[in-house]
Amino acid sequence: MDDVSDGSRGAIETQLFSAEEIAATIERLAAAIAADYRGKPLVILGVLKGALFITIDLARAIARREDGPSELLMDFLCVSSYGNRSRSSGEVRLLKDTSLLIAGRHVLLVEDIVDNGLTLDYLRRLLAARGPASLRACVLLDKPYRRMVDVPVEYRGLHCPDAFVVGYGLDYQEGFRNLPYLATLRPTVITD
Repeated sequence: MDDVSDGSRGAIETQLFSAEEIAATIERLAAAIAADYRGKPLVILGVLKGALFITIDLARAIARREDGPSELLMDFLCVSSYGNRSRSSGEVRLLKDTSLLIAGRHVLLVEDIVDNGLTLDYLRRLLAARGPASLRACVLLDKPYRRMVDVPVEYRGLHCPDAFVVGYGLDYQEGFRNLPYLATLRPTVITD
């Protein structure tokens, strides 16, 4: 396991994806996105808090490519569906909206994980109603086991096992976001 100097050593059960695997996945996604938006302006909307790291790393990787978008704008939305639990409540609430006008613009929505699909579906419907030129979604982790809504995902990073995952922005009760890798927690750590 990578160095765990943040006090989480005893909480981690299994490291699923290393920092290097995540970085390679982001480069692969950036190449596909850059090719699809070549010469076009692009607005990247990250979903806080879980997608903070992937959004920033993905934007940097896209910006490094010479064959990518002509302009890259970035902003964030914040939604809540988990609270302090390990399972989604099923109720999605918008806590912070984007400050960018997206009408007529190409928009890429970046999420940490698509699990039941409710959050991504909610955001896609919300943003589509604002009249973007195009609207696509990119997710770091695809976890299809509990999918309740068949929501389109144009760019998929890694296939997630049917487990609660933390690290690289994903949390449990606001902890573990800072881990540079993705991991599962020991069952004794999860209290809900």
